[in-house]
Amino acid sequence: MRETKKKLLIMSCMLAILSLMIYPSFTVAAPQDKLAKANAVLDAGKMSDMSDFDPSKVAQPTGDTIKIAIVASFSGPAAMAGQIYWLCVNWVAYDINKRGGILVDGKRKLIQVIKADHMSKPDQCKKVAERMILQEKVNVLLGTDGGHMMKIINETANKYKTIAVNISSPGDDLMDATNFSRYAFYCSFSAGQVGRGLAYYYGQIRKKEKKFYIFCQDYSFGRSIAEGFRTGLKEYYPEASIVGEDFHKLFLTDYAPYLTKIKASNAEVIFTGDWNPDAGNLLKQSRQIGLMLPFANIYMDDPNSLHAVGVEGTKGLVNLSSWNTSNPHFKTSGHIKFYKAWTDQWKNKWKTAPYHSELFEVFGGNFGSWTNATYWLLNVIERAQSTDPEKIITVWENDTFKYVNGKVVKMRACDHKIIQDLAVSEFVPWDQQKVSFNMPPYYWYKGCSSYGPTFVIPASKVLPWMDQKLDRCKGKNGWGE
Repeated sequence: MRETKKKLLIMSCMLAILSLMIYPSFTVAAPQDKLAKANAVLDAGKMSDMSDFDPSKVAQPTGDTIKIAIVASFSGPAAMAGQIYWLCVNWVAYDINKRGGILVDGKRKLIQVIKADHMSKPDQCKKVAERMILQEKVNVLLGTDGGHMMKIINETANKYKTIAVNISSPGDDLMDATNFSRYAFYCSFSAGQVGRGLAYYYGQIRKKEKKFYIFCQDYSFGRSIAEGFRTGLKEYYPEASIVGEDFHKLFLTDYAPYLTKIKASNAEVIFTGDWNPDAGNLLKQSRQIGLMLPFANIYMDDPNSLHAVGVEGTKGLVNLSSWNTSNPHFKTSGHIKFYKAWTDQWKNKWKTAPYHSELFEVFGGNFGSWTNATYWLLNVIERAQSTDPEKIITVWENDTFKYVNGKVVKMRACDHKIIQDLAVSEFVPWDQQKVSFNMPPYYWYKGCSSYGPTFVIPASKVLPWMDQKLDRCKGKNGWGE
């Protein structure tokens, strides 16, 4: 009996010691938990009454203001991009201004937003960026459509020591050892993240289709996102194969030769990074010739294009988003408040082109990311209590911020790239959208398929590429530590 008790005692001690050894492995935060806490939060309770906001009729404040120049296409084939940025940034500025502005440099200042049309032309981009800094005396250059344009904006901002904010250009090389600027901040997901994120989804979550065709725009971003997908497949889905690959010029009008080739390839999924107008035209023409393969995409979510194609033609599209969270999408009262404020305004006030179209009805997707990135920028300026670029840099490096939908993002200090979870949604008909749209009317759109089952890609699986040749980043891990 004593021997048995002795053995039991020894066993208990061993288990206790073992538990102490094992316990830390359960209490040490998983990599994605590094985004669990935020230094600052977008508080929807402080949002102004937005019932009189109309992006086509915004009266900009003058005088001693905080000036943000939107450097983007306001004319030319990508003119819609500028109109979208104008809406998103002015929504934030209008909200902040109705609260009385931000206390900086010892006084409360309002936000003034200025259009700076680069016309999708590099030489014009440089001219207008310099004019904004030297003549308009702006505090921030914000953009843009096209990584090649964002590079020019960053270079100009660096030359004149002005803050530049990238909310939408996913080029990986924008913040490498050659192009990095202390004054530039990268708030967009990157091409490499997008490619690896979609590869992770197909290889680790969906686990069905194995044959992929890459079809992207023929410039640095298109090439980078394709490389990201190739890398991601090797990493997360090695049994998959790429059965074809093509790159097309920007603003193409006839995709038939490419689509015929894709149709004959036995591909199961088309991977594309195309943005509009290319994304919409590509989707429409593929369906017109009877090519019904799903597109794995990031910008093929324009409701105007989706409605033109219809429910069946958009069913099965796979969209990666830097805004969405896991289902259901509306988890916070603040998110619901923002969504309803935006949608109510679209229905009641936005009667002028282009803002009356269905493209602008829903607060979410890229609109959600771009507005919240702008709130982050202004929150950083408010906490810096200054428009001095050096003070802004000090606050923003390593900062964490919680978006209104509950998502937390981090600014990696060494190369100024955003770290964030991503999400992939499968598009389904309206009667199946309740899984994501968890409030009346329980669907996003009736005339096309839209967000359904949604899966989070943890930040730890898609950390943005870091150039170890950049002195500031040498020896650091993907979290910048």
